[in-house]
Amino acid sequence: QVRLVESGGGLVQPGGSLRLSCAASGFIMRLYTMGWYREGLGKERELVATITSAKSTNYADSVKGRFTVSRDNVKNMVYLEMNSLKPEDTAVYYCNINANWGPGTQVTVSS
Repeated sequence: QVRLVESGGGLVQPGGSLRLSCAASGFIMRLYTMGWYREGLGKERELVATITSAKSTNYADSVKGRFTVSRDNVKNMVYLEMNSLKPEDTAVYYCNINANWGPGTQVTVSS
C-alpha cells in the first residue's frame, strides 16, 4: 500500500527558508516521478515541482529559482528546499505519486 508522509513545515518569516521531506513506502519509488503540490486557503491545489526517476526536474513559474526538489532513492525520500519564501507561499504542501497523496504539511510565511 502506497504511503506518503510529509514533514518539515512550520512558521517562517518572509525571506526565510524551509526544507520539506516526504517519506515514501509501499512502492518502488525510484521508478516513479514524484511531485510536490500545494493548496492555499480558498485556492485550488497546484503543482509546485516534479522530479522524474532520472532526476529531471520541473517547477511552477512562481517558485523557479527559489525552490529545489530532490530525491534519495536509497532512503525513499523526496525533498523540497524552499528559499526566499513569500507570504503567497503559505499553503499546505503535499507529496504526490500518481493518485496518491500524503496528509500534507502546513507552511506559513508571515512576519
